[in-house]
Amino acid sequence: MSSEEFEKLHEIYKSLYEELKLMPETALKSHGEERKRLVRTFDERQGEAEEVLQGMEEELRAAPSSYRNAMSTKLRMYRRDLGKLQRDMKNSPPGFSSSSQTVEGSHRAIYSSQNQQSTHQQSQRALLLQGTDALNNATQSIERSQRIAAETDQIGTDIIEELGEQREQLDRTRNRLVNTGENLSRSRKILRAMSRRLMTNKLLLAVIILMELAILGAVVYLKFFRKQS
Repeated sequence: MSSEEFEKLHEIYKSLYEELKLMPETALKSHGEERKRLVRTFDERQGEAEEVLQGMEEELRAAPSSYRNAMSTKLRMYRRDLGKLQRDMKNSPPGFSSSSQTVEGSHRAIYSSQNQQSTHQQSQRALLLQGTDALNNATQSIERSQRIAAETDQIGTDIIEELGEQREQLDRTRNRLVNTGENLSRSRKILRAMSRRLMTNKLLLAVIILMELAILGAVVYLKFFRKQS
């Protein structure tokens, strides 16, 4: 809401109201063409005042609730005062003449028609305001739904990215396990080869020991027992 715009409209309304509230008293002293001109001027100024009040109502829709409530009460008072001036203007008797009585009757008929039109316009305005409020509520509901959908989409995207990262981690873990299995297989082959070499070395060592024992036994036999015989 533009507070400057609202205050400007407020000043325009006060100026129009000051002009309007003098007209019923002036109408008491007028008749004929002068009264007709005064009635036309009053109608024009009243229409302008109604438009200004409508503009003030539109400005208040975007105002904070505390300020809006206070000014809405004041606007209702302005409309009530404007209606009172209209009734005073309608009921103000013209100058004393038969033609003035005819003019008064025609003005009463005009004001009755204007009152009906004003009531119809107010009811139409109320329906329009209700429709605008319903449209605003629907728009806000759609915006909330769009925000929720966007948040849900973002959450889904994050979950997909996280699952992708977890899949990559699982692939890396599987590759490490495959490499570990291959390393274990190579290690087992190396251990079996070392075990075979160890057994071969043990057998060779046993054969060498047996051969050395046999040679030693033969040397002892030839040295000691052969000489005695």
